[in-house]
Amino acid sequence: MAPEDEVAEVCDLLDRHHIPWFETTAGRFGVSFPAIWLRDDDDWDRAKSLLDEYQRQRREAARADFEQQISDGRAETFLSRLLSHPLQIVFILIVVLAIGYFSVVPFFSLLES
Repeated sequence: MAPEDEVAEVCDLLDRHHIPWFETTAGRFGVSFPAIWLRDDDDWDRAKSLLDEYQRQRREAARADFEQQISDGRAETFLSRLLSHPLQIVFILIVVLAIGYFSVVPFFSLLES
């Protein structure tokens, strides 16, 4: 699912280039697929090139922001996350190890027979 700001920017981009679109939601129970759809298949090539350029610019901005956070010392690292949320990290590690254990144990019993 895309962030709300990205959805708004994509809708605005399509509007600015006069490409008719409509949006579907996840529905009342959240089981449907939320999406932005083009009303006319003939607009696909033009919309795709616009969205490709938009995604390239968004990716470059996100990378630049992350690099700025790294240079400022604000980027989250494993150590900083561990220090700020130790119980959460320990719980996640226990779950990962448990899944790994129960995924591998049946194969060891096959080797013993």
